[in-house]
Order: sequence, then structure tokens, then C-alpha cells
Amino acid sequence: MAEPTETSEFIDSTAVALAQLRCPRCHQGQLFTHSALNLTKFAQMPAECSVCGQTFEPEPGFYFGSMYITFGFNVATTLVLGVAIYYLLGNPDTWVYVVAVTVVTVVLTPVILRYSRALMLYLFGGAQYNKNWKRR
Repeated sequence: MAEPTETSEFIDSTAVALAQLRCPRCHQGQLFTHSALNLTKFAQMPAECSVCGQTFEPEPGFYFGSMYITFGFNVATTLVLGVAIYYLLGNPDTWVYVVAVTVVTVVLTPVILRYSRALMLYLFGGAQYNKNWKRR
């Protein structure tokens, strides 16, 4: 195995790299420039990977497709939360469902958006992991 770079260690697993929001080509560079807790800049991505130079926007408007992934995440969140509330609280009034789903969806928005973009890039961005990729 090659030496780790200054930014991070090598990650051979694509699933782990995706979970850590790393570059799809080198699995080392960060996909986002700021923390998810920074509510004004949580969606900012660099133009390219700082390690291998992989572009993070293969074409203009590329991330519009991630809206469908975000929708899927939000539907799953709503279903899981609705079932949990139903069984844990014994089918309370409708307003409890509405408030709970609204609050959880708003709180999870930065995380869901980041993973939607990462999945879009990994699945449709055209970059494949190459463990022999050398730093520029």
C-alpha cells in the first residue's frame, strides 16, 4: 500500500469513502468545503478535488438530478418517523406527525443534501476509484 498523503489515509472501500464524503476517484479529497453545521455554507463544494484534480461538477446543472435522491431520502425519513410515532406514541393526533416530520426534515436538510450530491457524483459523475492515483 502506498504512503498516506497529507490530507488523509487511503480508503479502499467505496462505501466508506462515500460515507465520509470523499472524492470518488482518489477517496481522499473532501467533497465539501465547510461543515454541515455551517448553515450558510453547508452546500459549498470546491470546483475540483484538492488531491487528484477530479472535477466535482461534470456538467452545468449536474446536481439538479440530486433532487430526486433528496426526495427519496425525505420520503424514507417520513415513513420511518411516521411508523415510529405510530407505534411508540399510540397513534397520536395528526399535528404530532406534522410537527415531528417537519422538525426532523429541517434538521436533516444539510446531511440529506450532502449525501444526495455525493450519491449523484458517485453514480453518475463518471469517475472510478483508482488506488494507484498519484497526487498532482
